[in-house]
Amino acid sequence: MKAINFMTIFISTIWLNSCTTLKPVTSIKNDTIKTYKYIYISPTNSLTSSSGATIGGQYYSTSKSVNPNDVITGILLKEGFIKLSELKQELNNETLIVNYGESGRRNTGLGGYTIEVTIQFISAKSQAQICSCTAEGQGETEADDIRKAITRCLTELLPRSN
Repeated sequence: MKAINFMTIFISTIWLNSCTTLKPVTSIKNDTIKTYKYIYISPTNSLTSSSGATIGGQYYSTSKSVNPNDVITGILLKEGFIKLSELKQELNNETLIVNYGESGRRNTGLGGYTIEVTIQFISAKSQAQICSCTAEGQGETEADDIRKAITRCLTELLPRSN
């Protein structure tokens, strides 16, 4: 009976946390990124997170990891950008520097929370901000939160394909 009560509470908690409304993505667009061909992404560290539960005296867990650089790179490569391993003076006119940072965390009740990220695109030539965005993400683990926030953010900034 205790196991059934625990499972009911556990599933209800997951369900309630998944109903959290994320804040809308915000963006600043000073110029278009369409005229750029290359990207240089500032290095980021990987994050490993896990979640788990005890069911019937047995502990079950899952572990996930994410490197924001890899997620950003994958999305931008799919859009046709070419990633540079280092900045090259001769390509500065066509290169965007991409910066990433975690910019907040918001409690959503019942132990849940969202993670907010900000991504910034800077002209390698002028060092001016071309555009930036901020978005929240929420999933089972912090790795999921970050992956979802990055995806929401970049979806807002990238030109819509027809």
